Amino acid sequence: MMGALRSLTVTQQVGLLFVTLFGLLSLVTIVAFSRTFREGTPERQAALDRFRRELRPVWATAVLFWIAWASGALVSTLLFGVVSFLALREFVTLTHTRRGDHRSLLLAFFVVLPLQYVLVGSRFFNLFTVFIPVYVFLAIPVLSALANDPQRFLERTAKIQWGITVTVYGMSHAPALLLLDLPNYEGRGAFLVLYFVAVVASAHIAQLLTARRLRRRPVARAISRWFSWQSWLAGVGVGGVVGLLLYWATPFKPLPAVAMGMIAGGTGLLGEFVMQALKRDAGVRSWSGKASVTGAVGLLDRVAPLCFAAPVFFHAVRWYFGV
Repeated sequence: MMGALRSLTVTQQVGLLFVTLFGLLSLVTIVAFSRTFREGTPERQAALDRFRRELRPVWATAVLFWIAWASGALVSTLLFGVVSFLALREFVTLTHTRRGDHRSLLLAFFVVLPLQYVLVGSRFFNLFTVFIPVYVFLAIPVLSALANDPQRFLERTAKIQWGITVTVYGMSHAPALLLLDLPNYEGRGAFLVLYFVAVVASAHIAQLLTARRLRRRPVARAISRWFSWQSWLAGVGVGGVVGLLLYWATPFKPLPAVAMGMIAGGTGLLGEFVMQALKRDAGVRSWSGKASVTGAVGLLDRVAPLCFAAPVFFHAVRWYFGV
């Protein structure tokens, strides 16, 4: 069977990948929908409703990646840029800003964000990896200081820098994976992105299931009741196992595939944990309950694991292949 798959062209292989992905999602969706007709306890129905809600971002992510691959590098970069814009907007609604921050926010939305994705689409990887951490981090406090508002200056500046780092810098590494030129892996960037998303999502699910079964003391109860070092290690381990199962779709050998899966899964879980802290600081315990007040709809909550894991995974891949 593997020989038959290798005999296909790159376009046919990627097309088969998305057909399989959408087929599995359709099957899971049909099963979840059919269970709504069965009577059950209120707790069971509530759990089923939560599962169905979780399927929506999975569908959205799958469609996004399919459009990104089918449309080429330019459109894929634009699509991820739109996601970054919406995530940054949601981040700003959850943080305290003042009139003196308007110049910095305009720079972030209409200069930094598009320029970062232009660098990605142009494959200037060395420049796009330092553009925000170096040049933008120096420009943001200068613009804020020119606004002549010293009140909570350091806190406000740090929040803007942090928002740009997570939603723009982190997210921009996802389309960069599609554009990497790896040895004997030309045109197969979609497989690498699938591997990355799969290990991050699997680590997330394993961490939640382990936390609910073990019920160990959380590391920071005020932030998350589900994050403990035992559950985190379980998520990292599952990420490595899934990475091993999917190594055939990557340019890695089995052992490096395990290591890369553990790296992506572990950093994704830490990113989600940090986002929980941001939500608690903003007073948001339920996205649906606060959406009408803050404007947050949960996008930032969904993409945070990818935003944290993507830069680490991207640079780990580049280091491994020396590109």
